[in-house]
Amino acid sequence: MIEQLKTFVQVAESGSFSKAAEKLFISSTAVMKQMNLLEKQAGIPLFIRTNHGVRLTKAGITFIKDAEFMLQYFQESLIRMHQSAQTNRHMVRVGTSMLNPCNVLIELWNGIGALYPQFGINIVHFEDDAHTLPTTYRMIGQSLDIIAGPFLTDNLKDYYRMLKLGSYRVCFAVSRQHRLASRKTLSVKDLYGERLAIVNGGESAIIHDIRDFLIMNHPQIRIKDVPRLYDLDVFNRCEESNTVMLTLEAWADIHPSLVTIPSDLDIEIPYGLIYPLHPSQEVDQFLEIIKEMQGNVLAKVE
Repeated sequence: MIEQLKTFVQVAESGSFSKAAEKLFISSTAVMKQMNLLEKQAGIPLFIRTNHGVRLTKAGITFIKDAEFMLQYFQESLIRMHQSAQTNRHMVRVGTSMLNPCNVLIELWNGIGALYPQFGINIVHFEDDAHTLPTTYRMIGQSLDIIAGPFLTDNLKDYYRMLKLGSYRVCFAVSRQHRLASRKTLSVKDLYGERLAIVNGGESAIIHDIRDFLIMNHPQIRIKDVPRLYDLDVFNRCEESNTVMLTLEAWADIHPSLVTIPSDLDIEIPYGLIYPLHPSQEVDQFLEIIKEMQGNVLAKVE
């Protein structure tokens, strides 16, 4: 009925079925069918049809005011409904940064969010600074509800829990001027004689294992320990010093002057959602939805 009212008002303003059809982006036949049905439902002609177009009958002139009022009331009612829904909506605060982008969660939620209108997502930006990141992680559950990213900070597990969504391959990054920059893949032996920066400020067990493996089995590589968390300054320093960097495939576009190249290290770093040890009831419900979806995806794969 609403679409018929919109079409009726447009025909009355245009004075033509064809002109109304152009403005409504539908066919003239569809316009005529809607108006014929409206007149049938009203039980009285609303238009006088001529070879030069259409004009309203006396009944149509009376009805046009009511039609415009009903359309306006309908739009106002929609606004009130949306406002009411927003009042009861819980906004989940999701942190995002260059190295911890929330697009993984957003893409996931966009596929199912319409089924759960009681939840919304509020994006909160934070800086990838090795000096402030530990504090940021400790704010999960206070100023942030969730951070999406790789699990590289084992020493902060007293402050949060993790929900795995997938994993990133371990890669090597080199300056575009580096001798290895044109390679499609890099083996560990390709790095002989090179300096390799390994960032392990988060006390990641996986990175520890990579470092120990390389020191024990490939002493020809000069390991440069970076006792801090991954941040943009590390990427800048590696590019400036022509140092190879242990990195992740997800960070391929972080620095425009670095090339991220897949390695022969058959190692992956898990990524997913980092959330409080004791999330609020609403955040817990949100996470349960994500867990259920993940379970359904895994079931289909199996």
